[in-house]
Amino acid sequence: MEMKMPMASLDASMLSWTEDDIEQRLGFTGGRFTSANKLLTLLIAVILTIIWFLIIFFAVRPFPSLAYIAHMFLAHGLIPYPVVLLFFWGMTMLFIKSRKLAYQRLALDLAAVPKDASFVLDRSSAAEVIKRIRNKLVVDPQHFILLNRIDRALSNLRNIGNISEVSNLLRTQAEYDEEQVASSYKLVNGFVWAIPVLGFIGTVLGLSLAIGTFGATVQAGGDMESIRKALQGTTGGLSTAFEITFIALTGTLIMQLCSTYLQHEEATFLDECNDYCHAHVVSKLRLID
Repeated sequence: MEMKMPMASLDASMLSWTEDDIEQRLGFTGGRFTSANKLLTLLIAVILTIIWFLIIFFAVRPFPSLAYIAHMFLAHGLIPYPVVLLFFWGMTMLFIKSRKLAYQRLALDLAAVPKDASFVLDRSSAAEVIKRIRNKLVVDPQHFILLNRIDRALSNLRNIGNISEVSNLLRTQAEYDEEQVASSYKLVNGFVWAIPVLGFIGTVLGLSLAIGTFGATVQAGGDMESIRKALQGTTGGLSTAFEITFIALTGTLIMQLCSTYLQHEEATFLDECNDYCHAHVVSKLRLID
């Protein structure tokens, strides 16, 4: 016996990705699912980098007790600027992804498919579920990972002969979603690699300069006092040369930890979507010709 969907459940507030997505609200094209818009995040990173160095120059440098911090960022040529820019770019992407993930999680609470144990999902009731999703729950289900899976699976029921085919369709879509989420971290992973490399380049340049200065003094045939002073300057230069690497490695560590945590949260969300589809779609299917 078929059971119709309770009409009392159709008063849920609708979600609109076009209006609610954080990137859409800022006037940029929102990335698919939890992907971040590269142009928007770059512009934000540029602004944050400018603000950071203005703070270092005007608010930190004048104080003797904070001069060491200012020296780390201002005494190493151009290298610290791309390091800080890439750090803010990556962290901005992670922040926006976290907000988009929180928005995706709202779909789990919408009860797209009735949770009533006696509800049967067949070709007739599936049409009602699709109508409910598209007209009562969200404006654009294709932008929600969970609802997009359900919508695609139920929309193809007429062409599907058995429940195993529905399960395979959902599994294929789940694999695609996992690939989509993984690809959204490629740029951040590139930053995690590039930032330390920039730090090492800065260190190598500093070492070359310090050693070159000492070598010039020795070749000039200076007395022991001159050599001693040159050696002191060299050792001081060596300690300074590693400051940019310290900045780069610290930034990389922070970004990597945040990225790892967010990837764990996204993986957990995808698992929850898989569980939802199994519990409320596959287990309720009754394909009767």
